[in-house]
Amino acid sequence: MITAVVIGALLVVLLLMSELVTRFLWFDQLGYDRVLMTSWIAQGVLFLIGAIAFAIPLYVSLRIAYTRRPVYPPVTREQEALEQFRSAVDPLRRGVTIIAPIVVGLFGGLAASRSWQEALLFMHPQSFGTADPIFGNDVSFYVFTLPMIDLALAFARFVCLVALIGAIIGHFVYGGVSWDQSEGLGVTRAARRHLGVLAALYVLLLGVSHWFERYGLLTGSHSRFDGASYTDVHAILPAKTILAIAAVIVAALFVLWIFRGDWRIPAIGAGLMILATLAVGTAYPWLIQRFQVTPNERSLEQQYIQHNIDATRTAYGLDDVNEIGYEAATDATPGALRTDADTAAQIRLLDPSVVSPTFGQREANRRYWGFDDVLSVDRYKIDGGLQDTVIGVRELRPDKLDLSEQSWVNQHITYTHGFGVAAAYGNHRSADGEPDFLESGVPGQGALGKFEERVYFGKHSPDYSIVGAPKGSDPQEFDYQAGTGDTTAGTQISNTFAGDGGPSLSNWFVRLLYAIKFRDPNVVISSYVNSDSQVLYDRNPEQRVHAVAPFLSLDSGMYPAVVDGRLVWVVDGYTTTTQYPYSQSIGLDDTIRDSQTDPSETSSLRSSEANYLRNGVKATVDAYDGSVTLYAWDTDDPILKAWQQVFPGEMKSIDTVSGDLMQHLRYPEDLFKTQRTVLARYHVTSANEFYGQQDFWQIPPDPTKGATTAADGTTQQREAQPPHYLTLQMPDEDSPRFTMSSSYVPAEGQQVLSGFLAVDSETGDAAGKPADSYGKLTLLTLPASNPVNGPGQVQATFNSDPAVSQALNLLKSGNSEVINGNLLTLPIGGGLLYVQPVYLQSSTAGGGTQYPLLQMVLVSFGEKIGFAPTLDQALDEVFGGDSGANAGDAGVSAEGQAGAKDTSTGETTTDEDQGAPSQDAGDAQTRLDQALADMRTAEDDAAAAMQAGDWTKYGDAQTRLGDALDRAVAANQELTGSGAGQASDGGGN
Repeated sequence: MITAVVIGALLVVLLLMSELVTRFLWFDQLGYDRVLMTSWIAQGVLFLIGAIAFAIPLYVSLRIAYTRRPVYPPVTREQEALEQFRSAVDPLRRGVTIIAPIVVGLFGGLAASRSWQEALLFMHPQSFGTADPIFGNDVSFYVFTLPMIDLALAFARFVCLVALIGAIIGHFVYGGVSWDQSEGLGVTRAARRHLGVLAALYVLLLGVSHWFERYGLLTGSHSRFDGASYTDVHAILPAKTILAIAAVIVAALFVLWIFRGDWRIPAIGAGLMILATLAVGTAYPWLIQRFQVTPNERSLEQQYIQHNIDATRTAYGLDDVNEIGYEAATDATPGALRTDADTAAQIRLLDPSVVSPTFGQREANRRYWGFDDVLSVDRYKIDGGLQDTVIGVRELRPDKLDLSEQSWVNQHITYTHGFGVAAAYGNHRSADGEPDFLESGVPGQGALGKFEERVYFGKHSPDYSIVGAPKGSDPQEFDYQAGTGDTTAGTQISNTFAGDGGPSLSNWFVRLLYAIKFRDPNVVISSYVNSDSQVLYDRNPEQRVHAVAPFLSLDSGMYPAVVDGRLVWVVDGYTTTTQYPYSQSIGLDDTIRDSQTDPSETSSLRSSEANYLRNGVKATVDAYDGSVTLYAWDTDDPILKAWQQVFPGEMKSIDTVSGDLMQHLRYPEDLFKTQRTVLARYHVTSANEFYGQQDFWQIPPDPTKGATTAADGTTQQREAQPPHYLTLQMPDEDSPRFTMSSSYVPAEGQQVLSGFLAVDSETGDAAGKPADSYGKLTLLTLPASNPVNGPGQVQATFNSDPAVSQALNLLKSGNSEVINGNLLTLPIGGGLLYVQPVYLQSSTAGGGTQYPLLQMVLVSFGEKIGFAPTLDQALDEVFGGDSGANAGDAGVSAEGQAGAKDTSTGETTTDEDQGAPSQDAGDAQTRLDQALADMRTAEDDAAAAMQAGDWTKYGDAQTRLGDALDRAVAANQELTGSGAGQASDGGGN
């Protein structure tokens, strides 16, 4: 028996150590052991406080009930059964008196330990420099102090209640409290003193809680706005004060009961408290709201709505939004884009949510590598200028490799990392519609130069890998397969990790702990594990940042950047609170959800709600060794200042950001999504107009995505259109900037464009100093008198116009399908320009390799829309033959149809395809059939060449595919007797 107990205890200790020790080793290797120890100490202290606070009062109550029990308890028929019960449990009394407080104390300690962040902030308050409009307290009181006071009061009330319940049970069991049918309730003097003190203390705590609940009214929620309303200020606030005073009176009655012994005294006190709560706390506010506020709501609530507007705009960083009235031109005159030539040259054609399969087919090369479903948009300095770039990381993909089905050695020793990046110009493409890569290949070659390409830490990395070996030993990790261009073609290149990326497995005991942690004995017994081995785990960069900075809410999307010879992941961190007085609270998951973002994937990394948001920290995670660096970004944020005092030295100054890294930092997407959601209502700054809600906006649904169907067959609401990163020049700027933008349409009524929001995301390249214009928000407001089509209306026109439909149907020929790319909105040329790339992809029915190729660009400006194989052609078609600017794909030689139509007059112009084949090669139907057959043959040849890795043959097949497509278009045009490239009808209002 003793041996079993010892073995069991040893196993429990080992299990605990496998979690605690390994966690410490992980933090220690990263250099953030002080963060872990600070959080552990804080949780430990709070656990002890909570456990003691619960256990001791309950223990004392039970002891008093026993030691002050009557020597000769009354003996009645009712007490006889209780006496028998008392005799039966008396042998267990000592154990119950000790065990019950311990168990309750454990639960209390666990509950208290969860509030460690609130406790640390309470100890390090920072001034906001802003006072609330009702009490005049600094906002810091509500953010740092009040939450801990509320927690402490709630905790104290519960402790007192538990002690009171324990006292009642104890006195009842031991005779201090009795009941007799003839004499009624009997309470001994000792029991009365005990219960009276506890009851008085509980009621006093209730009164103190009522007092502090007055301040909580400033973060209350109402149907129209958050914060204290007229009823709150003029009825509930004084009611809380009255209830606090009433609690003191009732507490005094309980104390009086101790000396007078009349049970009617506490009954009167309890009745008084209930009556005061019902009359003053419930009925009076209802009467004020119903008979005074409701009939006069607009005028009475105006002052408090204005408080809400002002506080909300401040809390979300919207104080300095530059609002510009924008009278959008609708006349597409020749040369209209001449003053916006730099913007036109950078209009992004590659949709990062569409071209990932193309990157995979052209750049993944092997099935064990892959790219994320949505690529990133960045800018790199190419030939002396900044170039918008679509970039993806070539990660190891265990899901594509079915790594879980392979041997342990393959899972944890051989396949350990991905390799490099692929990057393409965002504003043009190759002649056959593929991305024009500026960085490609394995090892990488291109404009990004030399950098450490191996990717051991990424979104899709294996759960754990064991790397490292003594010098001179044979490398065991698969690196890459040599290509076809040299004498090493087909040779497998291996590698040994040479960084410091994980805890060392240098001794057997640590290996044993990790074997227990991973439930895998191979960690201990495998010969591949040696004295130089390291274990890499918890490799998702976002999870690593969240672990070392648990006080931050993280952005839902990280992005890669090649900086200073390294590949790093950039993660944006936010400081949040729900306690900013009068600010509107929003659900962050609902706010960041759009057609490209599923918030459930990252919901554990952020707060669920907030009414204050700042981009406090920019973090980088090295893709090679997993090292995490935190940069204090918003140095004016009081919450970040508080955390810097809690964890001194853990966040580096913004001054240490290198110029290379600075150039690739950007305005965070989730912050912008939150701000655009808030501004949809809070661009209205007049309380009177805000109450009417006539000018509220909404983010338009993504026009390129259809509505989804739920499991019950109902149609779901379409997801919001995501914001877009691109380089453009806003009307109030002197030059194009890297910008993130989004559109607005009215909350009700026609879906015309009502607003356009853009933020300057250009950080510059100066070390330690972001550009002065970074974070500048510009809101263009469009007058209702001059309506401009919104994104949904433009997309509907593209989709329904007969000429566009005919051309797109031709693209679908040969077992292909059309994919609409992102619909971009740009305020250039004095109006609003819409640009949409259109991709062609082999369908599953065709049996060919599936990846999208850019084949057409749709453009809309004012009353004109059109399409062409290139953006440069499409712009010229819409702007009378000369847009005045050259698009990024101006030098691309692409064949196809182009045209434009003025929807106000119905006039159509069409440019014939100069590359069309001769019309004397047989009748049109024969030529169409031959062209379709040639397309299928070319697709099959391209797939075979891709599989063989023969890129020369692949390029030839793509050329033949393009030629066959052009012949099919020409033949179909002849058959139908209409121009396939005719302009489309813009619809228009």
